[in-house]
Amino acid sequence: MKLRNILALSALFTFQAFAGNEATVTLLPSEESPIIQKEIYGQFAEHLGTCIYGGLWVGPDSDIPNTDGYRTDVLNALKELHIPVLRWPGGCFADEYHWMDGIGPKENRPRMVNTNWGGTVEDNSFGTHDFFNLCEMLGCEPYLSGNVGSGTVEELAKWVEYITAEDGPMAKLRKENGREKPWHLKYLGVGNESWGCGGNFTPEYYADVYRRYQTYCRNFNGNHLYKIASGASDYDYNWTEVMMKNAGRYMDGISLHYYTVLGWSGSKGSAINFNEEDYYWTLGKCLEVGDVVKRHCDIMNKYDPKKRVGLLVDEWGTWFDEEPGTVRGHLFQQNSLRDAMVAALSLNTFHTFTDRVKMANIAQIANVLQSMVLTKDSQMVLTPTYYVFKMYVPHQDAKLIPLNVATPMITARDGRKVPVVSATASVKNGKTTVSLVNTDLANTSDVTINLAGIKAGKISGEIITADSMDAYNDFGQPEKVTLKSFTKGWRVNGDKLTVTLPAKSIVTLTLSN
Repeated sequence: MKLRNILALSALFTFQAFAGNEATVTLLPSEESPIIQKEIYGQFAEHLGTCIYGGLWVGPDSDIPNTDGYRTDVLNALKELHIPVLRWPGGCFADEYHWMDGIGPKENRPRMVNTNWGGTVEDNSFGTHDFFNLCEMLGCEPYLSGNVGSGTVEELAKWVEYITAEDGPMAKLRKENGREKPWHLKYLGVGNESWGCGGNFTPEYYADVYRRYQTYCRNFNGNHLYKIASGASDYDYNWTEVMMKNAGRYMDGISLHYYTVLGWSGSKGSAINFNEEDYYWTLGKCLEVGDVVKRHCDIMNKYDPKKRVGLLVDEWGTWFDEEPGTVRGHLFQQNSLRDAMVAALSLNTFHTFTDRVKMANIAQIANVLQSMVLTKDSQMVLTPTYYVFKMYVPHQDAKLIPLNVATPMITARDGRKVPVVSATASVKNGKTTVSLVNTDLANTSDVTINLAGIKAGKISGEIITADSMDAYNDFGQPEKVTLKSFTKGWRVNGDKLTVTLPAKSIVTLTLSN
């Protein structure tokens, strides 16, 4: 049984007006279905712009309400997402970060220039203790991105020891800095984007470097590291080929980065000023991640048919131009209903590869690229993407329900195809969750769901939509894109559930006896 959605191409149109669309979703429950790893809902926090400083951390002496220095409003909002894993300190920053600069008395910590992101001064006031304490407060796994590009083997080895050892010189130093017990560390990234900002390695050379560095990252006191090799950027299939061939047996996972971006030179377009053509092209580009992931998985299957090594899409999301008037290099962008669509379509896609994709980390958690929250001084805004992640919480660690989708298709610019309806489904604790996306900007979609014996005695629903495709939430203004109850628009007839999806909407239904 194929676990990937089958998109039956029943119609082709480009931005044409129809009275309504019809689509069919057939659920195919199977005892052999994999679990949707909750780590697919992972987050990413880099020392970039105001992601850390101002977004997550303001310090205990700030006038902004805080809990031990962490913004209380942001902390409470993030807890609602049940974040499973948080990646830190980068990104490109990771391979210039020297962890010992971020421990000890804050007034004694050296300052550095963040050459990757805007040339701003980093004072290292947020360091290892602050990150691991934050993860404990959020109840999530830390994912440490280690410095390979400018750091030594010894430096990385000692960082692992500092964090996880109960005794020894690094444990003694940690205790002197106020943390008696070691932290738990599962996920360790050995470098980041080693093909680029992480060192400009060739895959052959990096494979050897990876093998060396990971050797000295030890498991202390029952802490078992899940070691992650720096993987490819989107279409670089040769990188995955070489890494799996030369270093596959030394890794537990390999990363993949895929951004929904117009291009890496020139304008990337505006996050909020765009037209219908831009909207559909963006959705088509984001959906291309499915083909990219499949090709990398095919390579991994050749060297690892038992799927021991996980694929981690540990950077993904939209990348537009910085908002006018913000600091160049800080990557602050607004977040519209279009971003919510990208989030839902991407998560639906990752679900279909959950037998190999073990983690995904959207970039980034606050104030950078496709973030969960935006902050300005004491104000905080929850983004449309935040609400998608909140809506999709029931899919975390639920059993995937494979499905087929028959839907009309939209042909966007450059020939990219966009399904009018996308769907994903899962079951957990006796409740079935079905999430549906109607990408059509102008028309409703009537979706018939073949339940395959799944009971729908009780149905509840939630919806994300807005008056316009470019609607966004802004400081000091009522929310234009939020999560609301979806209380009508469906009917059950025997083994079929029919749902009418409003135009440009994301709907999740919960079915139970």
